[in-house]
Amino acid sequence: MTQPHPVVGTVDDYELDGPHRVPWVLGTHLHPDAGPLGRAPEGSRVCMIEAHDFARRKPYHHQKLTLVFSAMRHARDALRAAGYDVEYVKADSFGDGLVTYVERHPEDTLVAMRSPSHRSGDRFRELVDDAGGALELVDNELFCSTRAAFDEWANDGRDSFRHESFYRWMRRESGVLVGPDGAPVGGEWNLDDANREFPPDDWESPPVYDPGVDEVTADVSDWVADEFDTWGSADEFAWPVTREEALAALDHFVTERLPAFGPYQDAMRADDPAMAHALLSPALNLGLLHPWEAVSAIESAYERRDDVPLESAEGAVRQILGWREFVRHVYRHTMPDLAAASQLGAERDLPEFYWTGETDMHCVASTVDDVAERGYAHHVQRLMVLSNFATLWGVDPAELNEWFHAAYVDAYHWVTTPNVVEMGSFGHGAFATKPYVSSANYLDRMSDYCGDCAYDPDRSTGKGACPFNALYWEFLARNEDELRSNHRMGLMYGHVDDKREDGELDEIVQRVSELRSMKREGEL
Repeated sequence: MTQPHPVVGTVDDYELDGPHRVPWVLGTHLHPDAGPLGRAPEGSRVCMIEAHDFARRKPYHHQKLTLVFSAMRHARDALRAAGYDVEYVKADSFGDGLVTYVERHPEDTLVAMRSPSHRSGDRFRELVDDAGGALELVDNELFCSTRAAFDEWANDGRDSFRHESFYRWMRRESGVLVGPDGAPVGGEWNLDDANREFPPDDWESPPVYDPGVDEVTADVSDWVADEFDTWGSADEFAWPVTREEALAALDHFVTERLPAFGPYQDAMRADDPAMAHALLSPALNLGLLHPWEAVSAIESAYERRDDVPLESAEGAVRQILGWREFVRHVYRHTMPDLAAASQLGAERDLPEFYWTGETDMHCVASTVDDVAERGYAHHVQRLMVLSNFATLWGVDPAELNEWFHAAYVDAYHWVTTPNVVEMGSFGHGAFATKPYVSSANYLDRMSDYCGDCAYDPDRSTGKGACPFNALYWEFLARNEDELRSNHRMGLMYGHVDDKREDGELDEIVQRVSELRSMKREGEL
């Protein structure tokens, strides 16, 4: 078994000795071997609180709520079967649940891993204090790096918020895909350039792991439908809800999907939302899987098998050991400013078609439909379709972030906020070095959406021209004061100058005005 704790940095040294130091297992800390639960003697009491009020705050995807509550109840049952005394409290709020728990066990000190969400530790302390109980917070062990290790590295004169330098540091420190001489296997740290192929027409994506729906999950799904105002389909639920299913999903990815993952990582197909992606983020973010378990399995597959190319192994490692760790640290360093950031002054409302899918833009409609059906679309659809359009349109990053948080089964505030507000919307400037926006050219090259679209990807103006084209050039013109000096934008602003000189920019601005009118009339 691989280590269920960080491998970069020093893990907290503590014990759960005595009957009254009790693990408090949160719904995103479900790994049985990590943190306080992993240190608790067999037969110990365990606290779990199933709070419901968060699920009433926004129209979460039905499958997201089903996943969270089903995974918690399965973890409870597994712990009880293993002999633990699980005090499982269902309540409207954490505060109510803690009052109930403390009334039953007033001598207990709850020991919990810190949640990655901003100020959650302070809030939990307040709630436990109000309930008359005691709380000890320890480091979250469900990541590959500790907070202290990152902070020490970041304060050592390096540019702390550049992913590539962070990723290389993580590779060196962990030894993943690194040779005995300290150099990266294959000679390059990052093979992103090899992750941008589009599959041939006859390529069939590998099968998707489906754990099935057991009685507990079916009952939870029915209860969620009755209890909460949700969005999205309840059908086709295929997410791991147990530790065993999460491990099986990891094995399936490594065995069946990893070889094709690298080359086609950035590709998008309308009828293939999963492509060869890992689909492990829901299990990772619930703690059913430890990220080091995933990284180790990927590296081992590359070392043992001839069918796993380096660009697939490195691409998958980069997402988990690199990007996932990176955004966790950026989030805690930039909150609360990050959540409200909008450095380009974007303040428009999110179009209603992000909820309905009713738009003639095939890429947007298809991706929204994917999310509605499964609570999922892969990372390039998130960045280059949904966030791209919203940024070009001028949507308030905070509102876009709220939509992602509600709509995706793997979405939590610490994950979505850096990805959506910063990477997707260029809202803060913490680590994104330019806006990640594009015209229809990128979508046409990396997807099959444009072939069946009502809009022409080769035209910027006139009836039937793809909205992404006019919006792209108008976005650059609208934000010229903020972006022209960016050294990565020089070539694009040369094109803006050409379009301004020959009068095309005026036509583009007029086309955007038409598009905004079409949106108001529900005709976009």
